[in-house]
Amino acid sequence: MVDVQVVDRSGRVRRVQRVAPINNRRAAEKFEHELREQLLNSSEDEASVEPQAVPTFAQFAERFMATYAPTNNKASEVEAKKGILRVHLLPAFGSLTLDRIGVAEVEEYKARKLTANMARKSINNQLTVLRKILATAVEWHVIASVPQIKWLKTAAPEFDFLTFEEASRLISAAAPDWRAAITIAIRTGLRQGELRALRWSDVDLDAGRIVVRRAVWRDIISTPKNGRAREIPLSKQAVAALREHPRRGEVVFSAPDGTMLSKGAMKWPLWNACKGAGLRRIGWHVARHTFASHLVMRGAPLKAVQELMGHSTIEMTMRYAHLSPDARRDAVQLLDVKEAVTLLWRTSKGTVLQIPIGHRLSPRRAA
Repeated sequence: MVDVQVVDRSGRVRRVQRVAPINNRRAAEKFEHELREQLLNSSEDEASVEPQAVPTFAQFAERFMATYAPTNNKASEVEAKKGILRVHLLPAFGSLTLDRIGVAEVEEYKARKLTANMARKSINNQLTVLRKILATAVEWHVIASVPQIKWLKTAAPEFDFLTFEEASRLISAAAPDWRAAITIAIRTGLRQGELRALRWSDVDLDAGRIVVRRAVWRDIISTPKNGRAREIPLSKQAVAALREHPRRGEVVFSAPDGTMLSKGAMKWPLWNACKGAGLRRIGWHVARHTFASHLVMRGAPLKAVQELMGHSTIEMTMRYAHLSPDARRDAVQLLDVKEAVTLLWRTSKGTVLQIPIGHRLSPRRAA
């Protein structure tokens, strides 16, 4: 960006903001010098300065991916944006200048994708990238505003998880060298990339906790998905599994030579454990879903589940608010319990009251 402010020959203060025609420092400095000279030698209105042409979506997307994306997104996010641009957005909007992409064009795009039977969630992902690029163009003073984008309504995503009994069977059926990895996946909810990148320096068995500081994607090690480290307490079962696990180097779950496991190397040991336990084939992410589902089914607060899972928003955690059919049935059966369930409440004067659940205290008694 070039931002020039001068006092012209008529004594007026003139300020002009423009985008350099070529995206590098030298070109921007040359363009700034030319623009300053033009303003100094002109006494006409600012409108007399030739405006910079609005770039096409393809031109600005290339600039966005070269500058904004690699400095603000993880490598996996950059690759995802590249794919969405190449396959979807550039064929639809690439030849349009940014100021020609309006509400009508976006709605027509949504209609075409729906007609092609594309999943609504996928279309929303594409619209998210489109809006981010247009919003960046506004921040960089290339266009004035972003068109209003209405997201498609989507159904709550379905996911698979193991029952309590299935999880125990899977851990028991795991090969000795893989029992700790499967146990930690089910009892901590670590993502597969976080499991691969976990180091012994992140583990404190005496305190019973691990700190998730890094994740790996295509052999690129970076921060966890939301960019923040998180601490996860370990259950007794998880601590015991890690104490028995061999140490081959600084990586906790490693190949026999101590090097980091590849994503493909982790597939068959999990599938073999599933076969030994008499279970369907699952992926490592099912273990993560199992951890969250079991917490919710045991009554853990959703906020606590969010922090343990490393979700950036509570909306992501709300996927686990529903319970398994057995858990729902057990919850309804609580209505048949005849014994009064009570609370112990200590008043400000130190008196302990035994109060049945659902009992309404009088204002005087409550005070």
